[in-house]
Amino acid sequence: QVQLVESGGGSVQPGGSLRLSCAASGFTLDYYAIGWFRQAPGKEREGVSCINSDGSTYYADSVKGRFTISRDNAKNTVYLQMNSLKPEDTAVYYCAASPADLETIEVVSTKQYDYWGQGTQVTVSS
Repeated sequence: QVQLVESGGGSVQPGGSLRLSCAASGFTLDYYAIGWFRQAPGKEREGVSCINSDGSTYYADSVKGRFTISRDNAKNTVYLQMNSLKPEDTAVYYCAASPADLETIEVVSTKQYDYWGQGTQVTVSS
């Protein structure tokens, strides 16, 4: 059974850090592009970051310089290190897998991804 499971969410104060994990089962992440999306209440799901199978990465302007995406193929897991968190980063974060590497213009399109996790809540508040 193909599955993506996110973990690592929680509540932090502004300026804090969290590391999200996206663990895959039922398939091998090596050849997939993995994206992170987030959705805040009342807002559309937005693309945050993506890492292709060749290691190339994409970041939304809103997180550039603060978030870092990485992959550990041996553990079949992708990570999103989030530093200097802001209240506007509060959202449910989802990871998703695409069977093909994505161009910059494609990474933020939810239609490019075949598999999705269930999401993990990130709350940034003082």
